Amino acid sequence: MQKAELWRWGAAATAEAIARQEVSCAEVLEAHLARVAEMNPKFNAIIHDQSASARQAAAAADRAVEAGAALGPLHGVPITIKDNADQIGQPTTHGVPAFAHNVATENAPAVENLLQAGAIVMGRTNVPEFNFRYHTDNPLFGATLNPWDARITPGGSSGGAAVCALTGMGCLAHGSDLAGSLRQPAFCTGVATIKPTMNRVGGYNSTAPGDRPLGMVTMATQGPMARHAADLRLGLQVMAGPTSADPLWTPAPLAYEPSSKPRRVAVQHSLAGADTHPAITEAIDRAAGYLADAGYKVEQGGTAPSMEAAARNSAALFMTECQYVYRKAIAELGSPAVNNMLNGFEALYPVQDIEGYIRDQGEHLALMREWSRFFERFDLLLGPVSTALPTPAADEESSVERASEIILSNQALFAVNMLGLPAAAAPTGLHDQLPVGVQIIGPRFREDLCLDAVEVLEQRVGVLAEELWREMDDIFAGEQA
Repeated sequence: MQKAELWRWGAAATAEAIARQEVSCAEVLEAHLARVAEMNPKFNAIIHDQSASARQAAAAADRAVEAGAALGPLHGVPITIKDNADQIGQPTTHGVPAFAHNVATENAPAVENLLQAGAIVMGRTNVPEFNFRYHTDNPLFGATLNPWDARITPGGSSGGAAVCALTGMGCLAHGSDLAGSLRQPAFCTGVATIKPTMNRVGGYNSTAPGDRPLGMVTMATQGPMARHAADLRLGLQVMAGPTSADPLWTPAPLAYEPSSKPRRVAVQHSLAGADTHPAITEAIDRAAGYLADAGYKVEQGGTAPSMEAAARNSAALFMTECQYVYRKAIAELGSPAVNNMLNGFEALYPVQDIEGYIRDQGEHLALMREWSRFFERFDLLLGPVSTALPTPAADEESSVERASEIILSNQALFAVNMLGLPAAAAPTGLHDQLPVGVQIIGPRFREDLCLDAVEVLEQRVGVLAEELWREMDDIFAGEQA
């Protein structure tokens, strides 16, 4: 491969090549910066350019290699950071004009761990306002476009991160997930991701006015987005490193002894209140077949606990906490679009009084127990990321009713956040030239099982991004002719 095309490599392959001194950190970075210069004006995924500091970091990283210094697992690897995570010297804007100068003086734990591992940050990625939409657009930086079809949403809130992973603007993209914000953009763009178990990756932003309430702390996490399962493993390993900033951070193992028994997979196609699109059903069945071919014991049928009950509990807790902590600020500082999405949630999941909130907290624990018992019988649950195909970009802005429909189609996302379980999203192919994929949910702290399944799908499906690159190359060649 020509050195100008080093952006095509994943994080693991790039780190290995740098460690073997087959390529320099500067060469890798320049290839990625050239890719950013070509792609970002088209798609608006990176909203804070850090090329100058990245070049300085790459030069220092090359000196460390030449000196024979110990290298971190991501030494010299170009990455991006989502705009809602603190990074020293950079504004944490959350896509809100009022926060445009909200400059961090301390790194968020995941960011610190990535930097300590030797990663080189090229830029920060776009988000919806307050990170609270399933479409990435805001009044501060504008919309991020989906490279497959600019009329279709790239997802949210890690939409900028997903587009970077898809188009080769960085080997690895940092993202976060409170109600599906890693998995839904991965689904919309055809990349892969892992939402870690709650407390696996430390979370804290010094720029925030205060810590989140406990319900949101349970649901929120950060994780990697990439084209390859191997890169998700590496990114998770680094991001899950120790931190003293988050007292709930849990030092759990990332790998376990292999089992001699076949992995048992339950399959779920549908959710109450939302019809599953036939292409999604077909994607789930295709993934189930791939796993069965690989030796998994796949069992069809509605054997899982109620996903709808977990979704209702998650959204009810979130909306009640949001009402007392964030609602006033969003109403005053947010656009009609983000307030419409909040209204859509409230129409489905009304804010509770104190009695209802306490009752929901108790139900929260009972549901987690029920799912823990389910995972004594099964190793994984295979099902939809969303029951609907990716929507037109402005759909959720059209009305409260349409926003509510989109929310219901994503129940399986925020249900998992409340349960604190790990979940991966992986593509299974294309439908009408747009990505489709599945969600793979595992037991607490068994991200390895989820990623094993993602690897199986990758081996059968390939990397969808490469198909997009070929299509984009053809278009570009036609424009130059």
